[in-house]
Amino acid sequence: MGCNFPVWLLLPLLPPPQHLNGNRQDGIAALQFTSGTCHGSDHISSVEHGRGNTKIEEACEMYTRAANMFKMAKNWSAAGNAFCQAAKLHMQLQSKHDSATSFVDAGNAYKKADPQEAINCLNAAIDIYTDMGRFTIAAKHHITIAEIYETELVDIEKAIAHYEQSADYYKGEESNSSANKCLLKVAAYAAQLEQYQKAIEIYEQLALEKYEEMFPAFTDSRECKLLKKLLEAHEEQNSEAYTEAVKEFDSISRLDQWLTTMLLRIKKSIQGDGEGDGDLK
Repeated sequence: MGCNFPVWLLLPLLPPPQHLNGNRQDGIAALQFTSGTCHGSDHISSVEHGRGNTKIEEACEMYTRAANMFKMAKNWSAAGNAFCQAAKLHMQLQSKHDSATSFVDAGNAYKKADPQEAINCLNAAIDIYTDMGRFTIAAKHHITIAEIYETELVDIEKAIAHYEQSADYYKGEESNSSANKCLLKVAAYAAQLEQYQKAIEIYEQLALEKYEEMFPAFTDSRECKLLKKLLEAHEEQNSEAYTEAVKEFDSISRLDQWLTTMLLRIKKSIQGDGEGDGDLK
């Protein structure tokens, strides 16, 4: 049961001594030991004599040690690679929790160098956690993947899919507050992609009244008052009242670009708005 990764290829990637407080030789020794553990007749002989698991456990430890040294040197790809190899060896040992933890460590390292590989490692961890029935922690890592798609890979549809999956897992574990946070992200992005029906369905789930019930002080907040004015103006198809409500709010608390875009789109849908492209102020 050998590993498939040629460990010796990592040796040139070890950083110079000044970055490791003199531990370069320890790192090289760790990788060389691991290489000897996973390859060649010595490993085959170990398995035949019933010492295979011990050797693999030692290899896991050495990979993890090397990965942490790569992290110290900010060599994120090499760290991710080493953590990933440790994860695979933990799986051979049927140590599911340790394997998932190493895949997460690999994903966190890769996030700084290779976002797609980070996603691959986090998905591997999620598969293990869901198999173990650990849906809350799986939901957490779906959020991490969604954030990578948001900020690094700029694929909003995939970000939505992972936020939705996270919400489903949180709901199944009765973590409704966490589920609602994910659903609000889904609704915001659905509106951005002009998937209005989807956004409406989510916002209706999390209606204004529910927030007032959960947090009575919200009733007297400026945000709540703005929402009520906008809803009333839209129902009356009164674009002037709509614009005035937005202008009044923005004069005290500046609206961000996303809100401005969404509010302008809603204004354009009001009958009798003959202002062309329109403005909110």
